[in-house]
Amino acid sequence: MRFMAGSLAAFLVVVVGGFFALRSVAVGQAKDATKTQVTIAGKLAQRAGLTDGLLTGQRSSIARMDDVVLGDLIDESVARVKVWSKTGTILYSDQPALIGNHYELGADDKELFRTGGADAEVSDLSRPENRFERPEGKLLEAYTPIRTPNGTQVLFETYQRFSSVNADAAALLGKLAPPLIAGLLVLALFQVPLAWSMARRLHRGHREREALLNNAIEASTEERRRIASDLHDGVVQDLAGVAFGLAALADTAQRRRGDDDARVLHRAMDTLRQGVRDLRTLLVEIHPPSLESTGLESALNDLLSPLRAKGIATELRVEDRATAGSGRDALIYRVAREALRNTQAYAGADRVQIELTRPGPQTTRLRVADDGRGFSAAERARRGDEGHVGLTLLEGLVRQSDGSLAVVSDPGEGTTVTLEVPVAG
Repeated sequence: MRFMAGSLAAFLVVVVGGFFALRSVAVGQAKDATKTQVTIAGKLAQRAGLTDGLLTGQRSSIARMDDVVLGDLIDESVARVKVWSKTGTILYSDQPALIGNHYELGADDKELFRTGGADAEVSDLSRPENRFERPEGKLLEAYTPIRTPNGTQVLFETYQRFSSVNADAAALLGKLAPPLIAGLLVLALFQVPLAWSMARRLHRGHREREALLNNAIEASTEERRRIASDLHDGVVQDLAGVAFGLAALADTAQRRRGDDDARVLHRAMDTLRQGVRDLRTLLVEIHPPSLESTGLESALNDLLSPLRAKGIATELRVEDRATAGSGRDALIYRVAREALRNTQAYAGADRVQIELTRPGPQTTRLRVADDGRGFSAAERARRGDEGHVGLTLLEGLVRQSDGSLAVVSDPGEGTTVTLEVPVAG
């Protein structure tokens, strides 16, 4: 639709612009034609109607001029005829009220008395000598010098209606418009199928990109599940078994009163048990079992548990509809986990808040905020140079999901991470 609208706009620009361009050409041609016409009409008036008596306003001379002008010169295209003296007096006009009036001649008009020839221009109807021509609308006036029988120069002037100029422009446009319009239509007929094909390819590419993204997320989730399962069934169980075996050895050493040996064994047991706890925490981070079994809210609550254990006040607010049919749970969880990891490592916060909402029917929003020390843009760049690029890497994944990820922080003002993603099936 945008392509067709653009094509239609281009078509209108060509047609309208072509009309005005052709109209300008027609005006130029009309001026040249009018110069020729006023020269011919001036010669006719000089031979058939111009007498020396016109210089002194004799009625018989004016009547003779009327016969020529009204009989042969005034028609559908010529609206007015005037004859001027060098001093600017109107010696004759087919409008009798103008005869004898004096007006200042323009510099171009005076130049014609010296050089001869003809000139044409669009009439300035605001000038007082043109007041009777105003009802005619736009006019094209032309001048040429002629001579009375005694050799006195006068200026012969005609006023041509501009409707004839517009008719010429319309005629030119009528001749040029059909091939021009046909060319534009042919161009559109070739372009519309191409535009349709491109739109379909773009749409198909978008679907394929989404499919690849979903496959990448599923593959990553599956790999995390496999690693978590291997660690749980292998290393964690082995360490737990070793700790259990050491307990018996410690009891035996204590019965033998080998207190030093017992203390060493108990320290080893404590270290192993802490290692098991750390590994289980890592397993939850790698692949939280509650994300699939009990849902996103429970998984987010599990992420807050280590912060609560350190005495940090936490708050979790989840709208029911925000977890219904999202399809982006894995991405939301990963962003929340990375934000809380940064909070735990760098923020020194006393309070952390997670909000999961659905601000619109097709948008899910995650907001993770803390009241920690915050950081500047320069500090974030420095951390990136040191290799701490967790959120930066997630930004690319969020963009591929047609979402947005914003990190807002200032020194001493805490940090807020906001994720918005479209709801996906």
